[in-house]
Amino acid sequence: MNYIVVDLEWNQSPHGKGTELKEIPFEIIEVGAVKVDENNKCISEFHEYIYPTVYSELHHHTQELLQIDRQRLELAAPFPDVIKRFFDWCGEEFMFCTWGAMDLTELQRNLRYYNLGELLVGPIRFYDIQKLFSLQFDDKKNAHTLEYAVDYMNLEKHNSFHSAIHDARYTVEVFIRLERELRRNFSIDSFCNPKTKNEEIYVVFDTYSKYISREFDTKEQAIEDRDVKGSVCYLCGKKAAKKIKWFSSNTKNYYCLAYCRTHGYMKGKIRMKKTETGKVYAIKVLKLVDEEGANAIKDKQRLLRIKRKERRNRKRPL
Repeated sequence: MNYIVVDLEWNQSPHGKGTELKEIPFEIIEVGAVKVDENNKCISEFHEYIYPTVYSELHHHTQELLQIDRQRLELAAPFPDVIKRFFDWCGEEFMFCTWGAMDLTELQRNLRYYNLGELLVGPIRFYDIQKLFSLQFDDKKNAHTLEYAVDYMNLEKHNSFHSAIHDARYTVEVFIRLERELRRNFSIDSFCNPKTKNEEIYVVFDTYSKYISREFDTKEQAIEDRDVKGSVCYLCGKKAAKKIKWFSSNTKNYYCLAYCRTHGYMKGKIRMKKTETGKVYAIKVLKLVDEEGANAIKDKQRLLRIKRKERRNRKRPL
């Protein structure tokens, strides 16, 4: 299997927030990628500009950041032509690698806009190199820029950043120097989310499990589903007893605390994600925690109860 290390640059509405096209808020105008084999050898590269058709005028931020010559874009091919050549170049068996998670989401959005969604059917398993870098060097506490990683690893800077092909090359240099065992920690892009129970995703990693549910009409229906609200220990497969049932800190996130007799406390977090059709699906992560981590969940619930009580008291008439 090959690794496709890809970087995308895009434009947006030049007229400011609220003027963008909902279906495609960011229009891809440059694709840069490097193909790497399983021995970390760079096989070939792909680089093309794309003629903008949604936002023909460049946003001032795009011009400043990317410094793309407008004449290059005028001579470029449209998105469908470029992206078909790109996927032909990718080949049959490959895994995407990106710096951060946004590139693949916007790629799928652009594909959908041009009715080319069949070229990339999600959910997509990929390597988020930004995440892997953070896992190796600071325990996933920060989301660093690509330039920070290049400086941290003392890599040579041959070219400027914020060029798709330059950033793809820099990302490759970081990727091939990371510990190989980190490649067990792939990410999942759920822009094309599971629609049915058969499409649901459940993955166990070294220190946590992730579950991506099917669609529901409402978040209330989702949180009441047995699979969504269940708490099974990902190490032994046994049901963990709830110490604190699911509670919500806002409209999107839910938390719980469970206890496995064999492996101890387990923290649960659910993020409710809304689809473009107005439905919802849940992303649940269960992770073993120590006594301190368990107390943090207890404190979160206690403080939430205090705040809710204070709000109710303020609303009561004098």
